[in-house]
Amino acid sequence: MLPVRVLVIDDSVVVRRLLAEALASSHEVQVVGTASSGTIGLAKIPQLNPDLVTLDIEMPGLDGIQTLTEIRKLYPKLPVIMFSTLTERGAVITLEALSLGASDYMTKPSDRDSLAIALEQLRQELIAKIVSLAGRGSGRAVEVSASVAGKKKSRGQPIEILAIGTSTGGPNALAEVIPRLPKDFPVPVVVVQHMPPLFTHLLAERLNSHSRLAVQEAEAGRALEPGQVWIARGDYHMTVARKGIGVVLNLNQDPPQHSCRPAVDMLFQSVTEVYGSGVLGVVMTGMGSDGARGAAHIREAGGEIVVQDEASSVVWGMPRAVVEAGAADKICPLAEISMEVVRRVTTSRMQAAGSGNQREMK
Repeated sequence: MLPVRVLVIDDSVVVRRLLAEALASSHEVQVVGTASSGTIGLAKIPQLNPDLVTLDIEMPGLDGIQTLTEIRKLYPKLPVIMFSTLTERGAVITLEALSLGASDYMTKPSDRDSLAIALEQLRQELIAKIVSLAGRGSGRAVEVSASVAGKKKSRGQPIEILAIGTSTGGPNALAEVIPRLPKDFPVPVVVVQHMPPLFTHLLAERLNSHSRLAVQEAEAGRALEPGQVWIARGDYHMTVARKGIGVVLNLNQDPPQHSCRPAVDMLFQSVTEVYGSGVLGVVMTGMGSDGARGAAHIREAGGEIVVQDEASSVVWGMPRAVVEAGAADKICPLAEISMEVVRRVTTSRMQAAGSGNQREMK
């Protein structure tokens, strides 16, 4: 297989050399060129025909956002990974870039890191992102057949919580799903989005400003109520626990799972332990397999799992892992996920109410 051809656009000669050295260690990636500004980078794209571009956010002249805007006009399907600093300003601009069509992002190694640490971080994270983004495919939405979906227990209760897991491409996917949930959505929503600290807080604020539900970054001890959406805090696993007659959020810094903290698997297993068959899980676009084990846990307990389809995913890694594990009930295009969620929640609660009325009549 031919290596992924990468163009590096960054005004820092140190960063350009660091990226070139880190990527040179992989036979799957080839740096075909570098550019010291957005203007030069735009001129090199038609010359080099890269499969993917890495783009610095803060550059003099044509900055990262302006360069990204031009790339999206001229090359709408060309994957772009933004490079930002792990600061509030960097997080704000990164979320803006993602909303404008950036495929993914990386935070630059800290100035405190040694060269060896910086190189290893880039090798571990960036190469995997590049290979995944360059390998995007197409797919279609399907109801999962019995031969694909694994066996599960019958539902014993109505859906009482919606749990969502996502990663690469997730901020835009969440911006499509969460604002479409109705104001009277009858169950709480808990979300794991793979992101570092600062980013999750700003993501929650951005979603809250466009949603009818109250979207907040998770806080330990907060009670779960309908009308709320809780986004897991960066660098903390999020779980739920019974407290009296209610359920509260817990945060911990246990070891990462799948190199992720927060991890979808930990959230999914936690909600299943508390709510049993009353869980609806959704797994959307993202690299890797986080969520597959937790989705199987939900389904084995009698809950339901909806996954995003390949065609609408930035990376069909996490949803595919769920499907391959036999833990998906339905594969949906992104545009249909909120409608499918509302339908399943409403139907389960109506059926439960009907069963209760029949028992009372007897």
